[in-house]
Amino acid sequence: MNNAPFTERTVPTLSVVICAYTLDRWEDLRAAIGSVQSQDPPADEVVLVVDHNQALLERAEQELSDVLVVPNQRRRGLSGGRNTGVAVSHGDVVAFLDDDATAEPGWTGRLLAPYADPRVVGVGGLVRPWWVAGRPVWFPPEFDWVVGCSYRGQPQRAAPVRNFIGANMSFRRGELLAVGGFLDALGRVGTRPVASCDETDLSLRIAAHHPEAVLLYEPAAEVRHRVPESRASWAYFRNRCYVEGLSKALVARRCGSGPALANERAYVRSAISRALARNLIRIRRPGALRAIGALSAGTCATVTGYLVGWVRPLDSQGLSWRPRTSLQPRETVRS
Repeated sequence: MNNAPFTERTVPTLSVVICAYTLDRWEDLRAAIGSVQSQDPPADEVVLVVDHNQALLERAEQELSDVLVVPNQRRRGLSGGRNTGVAVSHGDVVAFLDDDATAEPGWTGRLLAPYADPRVVGVGGLVRPWWVAGRPVWFPPEFDWVVGCSYRGQPQRAAPVRNFIGANMSFRRGELLAVGGFLDALGRVGTRPVASCDETDLSLRIAAHHPEAVLLYEPAAEVRHRVPESRASWAYFRNRCYVEGLSKALVARRCGSGPALANERAYVRSAISRALARNLIRIRRPGALRAIGALSAGTCATVTGYLVGWVRPLDSQGLSWRPRTSLQPRETVRS
């Protein structure tokens, strides 16, 4: 791989892609964009991809300034939107921020600094949950990935990782193009977590394409992710765990169970085991018994989803397993 453009520049150019699908998050979206526009150093461009919602597209075009607003020209869902953002962006590095997350001051600089090392092809950061109605007493921090946030068990300092949390990640644009972008069959569609792990699948394909590549987790590059009350329920927790297991099985069938599950095995042995022991020791603490139940139920739901995904035919639910060979923008994309 030729990294000359990055060794010649002190700091690469940066495009920030935000994907949105509903007007219900309009104020969250404005806050997300504002948090990027106030960064120092500033991003070179902010791209908003609207996922098949004409009303949202028109309002964004009318009311948002200094933002490139485009419709999703790929398959409906988050991965299709991200691929559209990559196709129309121009930065050396493409960062992704959720429409209900806000970047903390210094986010862009901390994301970009590690790219001075040409081996680094991706940088992700800490995603801190903002519980709108307060964290449920039973919700274990080890399962904060359920609500799209960083979780207990991740590195506390900058370190190489297999994949990032999707709400706060960046990649060299050349690497995204080289592997065909995100697999749209795995992307979230609206509020329905039909499948996930598109970030894991992408990262594994980058590692296979570029074995010396480093994906660096930098917790100092921090964003705050809004967690609505609807995601603090038992029903959402169990369903999201099941979908995670299902998606991991699909990724394992594509990429091999070794690389696809290495992190998960270590996570269960260390983080989950320690959490169970901690709550057993403090069993009289309010919520400890329910936390044990959540740890057990979440693990069981994830394993169940994995087993179902492992035996399910790959073409079920219309899932396509061939990534796009090109992320070039289509002629109908509007700027």
